[in-house]
Amino acid sequence: MRHNKGFNHLGRQEGHRDAMLSNMANSLILHKRISTTVAKAKALKMYVEPLITKSKVDSTHSRRVVFSYLQNKEGVTELFREVAAKVANRPGGYTRILKTGTRVGDSAEMCIIELVDFNTNYTQESGATTQKATSRRRRAPKKKADAATEVVSDAVEVKEDAPAAESNDAKAE
Repeated sequence: MRHNKGFNHLGRQEGHRDAMLSNMANSLILHKRISTTVAKAKALKMYVEPLITKSKVDSTHSRRVVFSYLQNKEGVTELFREVAAKVANRPGGYTRILKTGTRVGDSAEMCIIELVDFNTNYTQESGATTQKATSRRRRAPKKKADAATEVVSDAVEVKEDAPAAESNDAKAE
């Protein structure tokens, strides 16, 4: 009997499901964004968020606990060095699921799951917004325009000098 076992088995046995979630968690940590089905993304979210919370405390015990789930040294190192530093002030909600439509072959609901603090399009840092506002101009920057006029004026001067040199050559003959 099920009796309030509230997680999705994903049509797999326990060992296969654990291995799949471990591999997906490693991919998410290393690449910061993966594309998968909505059901797998929701299961992955429940799997990886407690691991990210454990990574905030960098101790031998928490590293060993996280390694027992991930089984990948590179993934654990990346989690404790880069990801934990970025999410240190966040109380939870480390991942975001963005639905992308349906898959062509079997019409499965597809999505992108990503780490929240690593998507520069959604982060609202003061430096990022000012750079984005200045880079969305329609006109060319003045430096490039000034450089272009200097090149044109140099070319005009060279053309003006060329006929004078020819006339001097003609007088010499």
